[in-house]
Amino acid sequence: MLITKPDKNVVRKKRHARVRTKVSGTTECPRLNVFRSNKHIYAQLIDDIKGVTIVSASTLDKEIGLESTGNVDAATKVGELVAKRAIEKGVKIVKFDRGGYLYHGRIQALAEAAREAGLEF
Repeated sequence: MLITKPDKNVVRKKRHARVRTKVSGTTECPRLNVFRSNKHIYAQLIDDIKGVTIVSASTLDKEIGLESTGNVDAATKVGELVAKRAIEKGVKIVKFDRGGYLYHGRIQALAEAAREAGLEF
């Protein structure tokens, strides 16, 4: 009998679903959601009550203009950009939703860059 390990993304989605039962964004304190792919990283502020994305940023934005988009430097730029856009919209305090990923590497770099740029979480 062959025993197979579950897909990494399936395990991540289960972890994210557990976290989402506790973390929910409001208009005053939206949820900073992060999605990470092999090539890019995406961040968005979400108001879960209205079901609306307030602000978003990713490595696909032309403002970032990096050669390599799947590394810690790119994640840092996305964190700074999403924080700058959030502050322009009048949002200072957010709830961080790491999307089921470990708080390490690109996720950690994005979070710390957003904190340094003025977001509080």
